[in-house]
Amino acid sequence: MPTETAGPLRRLLRSTTLRVALLYVVLFAGSVSALLGFVYYATAGYLARQTDAAIADEVAELANRYREGGVHALARVISNKATANIARRSVYLLADENLDPIAGNITRWPEEAKPDESGWLEFTLTGAPGGPDPVRARVFLLGPDESFHLLIGRNVLAQRAFQRVIGSAMIWGVGIAIALAILGGVVMSRTIARRLERINRTSREVMAGNLQRRVPTRGANDEFDQLADNLNRMLDQIQYLMDSVRQVSDNIAHDLRTPLTRLRWRLERLAASDDPEGNLLEQAITDADGLLNTFHALLRIAEVESGSRQRFTEVDLVDVVADVGELYEPVAASHEQSLTVDADERVSVRADRDLLFQALTNLVDNAVKYTPAGGTLTVGAHRTEDGAELIVADSGPGVPAEQREDVLQRFVRLEASRASPGSGLGLSLVAAVAHLHGGELRLEDNEPGLRVRLVLPA
Repeated sequence: MPTETAGPLRRLLRSTTLRVALLYVVLFAGSVSALLGFVYYATAGYLARQTDAAIADEVAELANRYREGGVHALARVISNKATANIARRSVYLLADENLDPIAGNITRWPEEAKPDESGWLEFTLTGAPGGPDPVRARVFLLGPDESFHLLIGRNVLAQRAFQRVIGSAMIWGVGIAIALAILGGVVMSRTIARRLERINRTSREVMAGNLQRRVPTRGANDEFDQLADNLNRMLDQIQYLMDSVRQVSDNIAHDLRTPLTRLRWRLERLAASDDPEGNLLEQAITDADGLLNTFHALLRIAEVESGSRQRFTEVDLVDVVADVGELYEPVAASHEQSLTVDADERVSVRADRDLLFQALTNLVDNAVKYTPAGGTLTVGAHRTEDGAELIVADSGPGVPAEQREDVLQRFVRLEASRASPGSGLGLSLVAAVAHLHGGELRLEDNEPGLRVRLVLPA
């Protein structure tokens, strides 16, 4: 049985929530203790300082009388003060060199109390109506040969009673503070533990294969909600990548099966020497090149989606657009199309220039491919309030609004494009480039044709 309980106990002692709770208890109790200590200093300590100040004032007064009239004048003043002080709140005693009383309101010198270096001493005054009273006093030696002893003090019974009340209140206050701190620490640690357990439970379910599971949030937008949101976005990205891998596998199985089958058939014909003119060999090489281009595009998309930004530099999009326009203007002219470059004076962003160039060439290549003769193409770069955008617009058939999200997926091609060469990976690469740059790829109606906007943040 001890072995069974040792595991949970050990985990509890090693848990972060317990350490946080203990730290909370220490800080809370320490803060309350410091506050009560200040209260004690400001109240009971103030009374003690007032008592010492009152004694000091009387010492100064009696010292003046001694300087003016000597010991006899001082004795008369002390006698008058002792007579007026019926409640014995103040204590006076003038004694000779043998400590025999000369004047005052106490009958003997308190020999049991020894003054400190500053002359202060504390003793108990007996014979009081309510019992022994504590007295705080100061002692001075007078006369040319310091043969006279002067004691001036105050009854501190009320002060000590007040100090005991304050001290008791402090003890109770610290005790209550520690109890509240422990209670608050337990509640706080349990709250933290419950929210962490939600995250751990979600993680276990995701690891078990439930990729749809997400960490619940409370809507407080605190640190735990922010952590949950970040984890949920990470899980969304993981699910997206897993779905992409699954989709790529399915698409490879469907879209590459036909060219591989055709390639195998042609190779069988070649093996049977059934190609006297060499057409099958040339077609087989063409098929192999197409397959290699498809896999190269897949690898390029995977490289872009890996998220590496090591090649990011300050890029002027106007130069990129100009280079793409210069490259494709002869191609558009050969298809009896007109290509126009429309760009602001300077549009700078931090980006990977080669990837943006490749994304633009993919978009322009698609525009040239699907725009009929006599059509127009526009390549542009413009500043926006939130950053910049690259635009490729054409006057071709466009893409239906309900299919614009689908064509961004790998190997997805519209039925009208099935007969034309291509693998359906061009827009997927452009979308991956936009995602890498923290931007967005938008397909819009150009009336007529398609308008593609690659929106980039500042």
